[in-house]
Amino acid sequence: MKKIIVVLDGLRFRQNAVDYAIAVTKSEKSHLVGVFLEDFTYRSYGFYELVDEAGKVTDQRITALSEHDKNLRDNAVARFEEICQRAGLNYSIHRNKNIAIEELLHESIYADLLVIDAHESFTRSQEEAPSRFIRHLLADAACPVLMVPDPYQPIGKIALLFDSSPASVQAVRMFDYLLPGMKQLPIEVITVKSAAEDFHLPDGKLMKEFMKRHFPDAHYNVLKGIPEDEIVQLVNEMNSNTLIVLGAYARSGISRWLRPSMADILVEGTSVPLFIAHSK
Repeated sequence: MKKIIVVLDGLRFRQNAVDYAIAVTKSEKSHLVGVFLEDFTYRSYGFYELVDEAGKVTDQRITALSEHDKNLRDNAVARFEEICQRAGLNYSIHRNKNIAIEELLHESIYADLLVIDAHESFTRSQEEAPSRFIRHLLADAACPVLMVPDPYQPIGKIALLFDSSPASVQAVRMFDYLLPGMKQLPIEVITVKSAAEDFHLPDGKLMKEFMKRHFPDAHYNVLKGIPEDEIVQLVNEMNSNTLIVLGAYARSGISRWLRPSMADILVEGTSVPLFIAHSK
């Protein structure tokens, strides 16, 4: 039985993440863990809300707002538990109260798959997706990540992004190992080459031999152009229930700052679920 974790913010409950996690958990007959990150530095209120009409910060005001946050988090946990019980799942709940990203990276060591909303940030401020939290998670997660959009849609097709890099092959391998219940869906392998290159699949003999053992009915689509542009355009032409499988963040930290990952570009430019794995 695989262990799937879904990452949740009790102050901003993401029903779409729970729906995707439940669908995957049911499909693979897995155990689902609701990981509630209750970072002690993260609150629903700002400093200005602590100030009363007299311009003072009082213990009563602090207590009232803290109690409000506690109730929100308790209600979110109860809501998750009720949903899991209704779905008949094998589940558990973790409530982690230290620094959110550190707690989550530690949790990822002991998980097979991590499910999270693509716009999660664990901060009150508005951030463009992908947030700093998501970037950090994708760079250092110890297990594959399923980033999901809002609203939930049942997955109807799989697109495997392949550029002959070890990370892209590892992503295909991990997807097959973790989610074999999706093998019956239509599967397409997408490659982008420069205008000067031919239309042959890179490492075609080896890749097709590999794919024959994992996804024998896959179709191949070789495009010409700039990968970032061609893939975003193609994905936006697909149905939004297409799951994109890709390798990401196999480069050094400095390289990531100089050139965005394809995962970043897809989060910014599309609204589809992404299965992301990397080889370090």
